[in-house]
Amino acid sequence: MRLAAIDIGSNAARLLIAEAVTDKETSGVRFNKLNLVRVPLRLGFDVFEKGEISKEKRGMLLQTMKAYSHLINAYGVKQVIVCATSAMRDAANSSDIIRKVKMETGLEIEIISGELEASIIYENHVAENMDTDHSYLYIDVGGGSTELTFFADGKLIFKESFNIGTIRLLKDLVSEEQWDLMKDTIKVKTRGYKKIAAIGTGGNINKIFSLSKKKDGRPLTIDLLKDYYKELSSYKLEDRIKIYNLRADRADVIVPALLIYINVLRWADSDEIYVPKIGLADGLIQHLYEELHPKVQPAG
Repeated sequence: MRLAAIDIGSNAARLLIAEAVTDKETSGVRFNKLNLVRVPLRLGFDVFEKGEISKEKRGMLLQTMKAYSHLINAYGVKQVIVCATSAMRDAANSSDIIRKVKMETGLEIEIISGELEASIIYENHVAENMDTDHSYLYIDVGGGSTELTFFADGKLIFKESFNIGTIRLLKDLVSEEQWDLMKDTIKVKTRGYKKIAAIGTGGNINKIFSLSKKKDGRPLTIDLLKDYYKELSSYKLEDRIKIYNLRADRADVIVPALLIYINVLRWADSDEIYVPKIGLADGLIQHLYEELHPKVQPAG
């Protein structure tokens, strides 16, 4: 069975097409990626400053959704889920955009809450494959918000969404009160549990992991993140692009993303972060499959 998930974020829109394959040994299911496409729409740059998505960005979003619709049809996908996060949550004209996209492509966008976003990322069940000597804190940093999900003693302890994202930081739209709320939440709600290992998702932490040349499955240390933050911050944007071979839409947001990850790790008293190659789109694929097959458990 082929499934597709579209994640319309504050920095980019992603289309993931995957095939659900039954694992004969476990009778569970695994998801083989057939295609992953990313278009840097950068909706958050409009929304967080002006409160709505501009005419130019609306046109870009519509063209992107048309292209994704064609790809979905070309792959013979029968089941699709389309979700939008922080930028579309905050945009005053999001309902008009949703209506236009539905009318011209047949794709129905659902704006999801930050809490549901955190849950869907958690549905990848990464922590279930980790050892029982730690607690696990999922950290998903986006352009408009950061989702935290805390997993300990075999169960979900809390999930929270904070309006602290890379684009908001670039635009100087994050207050000290918002940072304090995140800090206090982490410190209070993780207190008394086993030592925390962090799990990072999002394009920026994946890029840092790639730059680090670490082997898959090995964690990044907080000291290494601090080194990258200091190093990357020291260069102008154009130099960052050249030296690290970064796309322009990655080079500007990677520094504020590192700041968020470092702060969360500090407040959680955690000194390392694992970087599995997962994100909201992966969670959406699994979420869609489980809606269609509620009794079938994913293969470990």
